[in-house]
Amino acid sequence: MSNLDTTPAVTPCHGGTGPGAVTELLEPREVPLGGLRAMRVQRLLPQRARPTVGAWCFLDEFGPQRLDMSVLPHPHIGLQTVTWPLAGEIRHRDTVGSDAVLRPGQLNLMTAGHGIAHSEFSVGADSVLHALQLWVALPADKAEVAPHFEQHVQLPRYTRDGVSAVVFMGAMGETVSPATTYTPLVGAEVTLEPGGGSLPLRPDFEHAVLVIDGSVTIDGVDLAAGPLLYLGLDRTKLEIGSADGARLVLLGGEPFPDDLVMWWNFVGRTHEDIAAAREAWEAPDPVRFGVIPAHNGERIPAPVLPTVRLTPRRPRR
Repeated sequence: MSNLDTTPAVTPCHGGTGPGAVTELLEPREVPLGGLRAMRVQRLLPQRARPTVGAWCFLDEFGPQRLDMSVLPHPHIGLQTVTWPLAGEIRHRDTVGSDAVLRPGQLNLMTAGHGIAHSEFSVGADSVLHALQLWVALPADKAEVAPHFEQHVQLPRYTRDGVSAVVFMGAMGETVSPATTYTPLVGAEVTLEPGGGSLPLRPDFEHAVLVIDGSVTIDGVDLAAGPLLYLGLDRTKLEIGSADGARLVLLGGEPFPDDLVMWWNFVGRTHEDIAAAREAWEAPDPVRFGVIPAHNGERIPAPVLPTVRLTPRRPRR
């Protein structure tokens, strides 16, 4: 899954440091996506006041919903797509020759760099799908890296009293994912036993929590499925209470230092970066984005660029 908006919002942001430890609720907004039988997603990142959490710059939750997902080839630059399914199976194909079926508990990681295109289709008619689609912004010195794809079917698990976590990106304590990262970060699916538990955090990371199932209490904030709870910096551990147990996702990373401009499926530094990528996709330029032969030339066209110049915006501090 990717951003299929036909009139995507411009999402510029300035890099920099975040606040110290806070508890800031970020409410999702429902976004209808065309071409997926009226599929609707809950978009949690980017937000006007909080466009990034570390290098995490995009977070959609979709489902659980019964549907036949069919996302034709579309392009990306300057980012990594992180697909984390919670229910259902998704077939991924891309222009570097990958063809992989993704199942819950497994990770698909696609590094776009200079440019890549991919497609995603649900496996099985009228399947129940529930998944997170995330993007990680690439730092300036890796923004043009050669595109590549990796799938990880075995991921490490962090286990302590009351807590079990699958670390799909980065590191939690001494538990390190094999997935390729270009900035220090963490992404983990956490299961809490009744009563809750604690997670180790890096104080130089900003963090956020999304509840998938159940409810938790963090710093006096009762959190159920829906919003993203932003936690800021300067925490060495996270105490989480849960009367009946819960499942959640923890995201974190060093505050991203670079100015970014996000539009449609592109992450760049300037208006020119975005305009050049759009022009290459519409041309089409088979050298930059490649071709997926299985789709016989079918693809998702790029929306029209806004008439204003795309410029960065500073998040709230």
